[in-house]
Amino acid sequence: MSDTHEHEDGNGDEGDEELRWLDEQEKAAWTGLISLVLLLPGKLESPLRQEHGLTLFEYLVLSHLSEAPRRKLRMGELAFLASGSLSRLSNVVKRCEQRGWVVRTPDPADGRYTLAELTEAGLDIVHLAAPTHLRSVRRTVLDSLNTTDQKALARIAEKLHIVPDDFG
Repeated sequence: MSDTHEHEDGNGDEGDEELRWLDEQEKAAWTGLISLVLLLPGKLESPLRQEHGLTLFEYLVLSHLSEAPRRKLRMGELAFLASGSLSRLSNVVKRCEQRGWVVRTPDPADGRYTLAELTEAGLDIVHLAAPTHLRSVRRTVLDSLNTTDQKALARIAEKLHIVPDDFG
């Protein structure tokens, strides 16, 4: 393939910017990354669903709350930490409220915000699910990587830092 291709309308991509096709190294990096992005969440979620009836996102939300001071966070901060949109978080927190794991209250410091707070029952489910999640993370990701690989993965993740659309 040539380095540039014209769209059917005859115009170039992104104005007149030259389209650069992926070389072999770039293609290997991209296909490896996209495979991880698409397959890893399911591998991490499956044991949580089977053993505890939790999605990976639900576990991440509950886990972040369990680590927060007084087990409370503003919804926006929690969405950011769990790498989800506010609308997705709102739906998950509603389900967690129905299960008795989370309560929402207005933030007394600023009523425009809502706090999510982990209940004792929510803390119990985190304590039950944490070993399952940890074993899955180790088996699926960390045990296959040496210290250098782990540092490289952390460095790459930082460089590619992508935040949900709600947070720009």
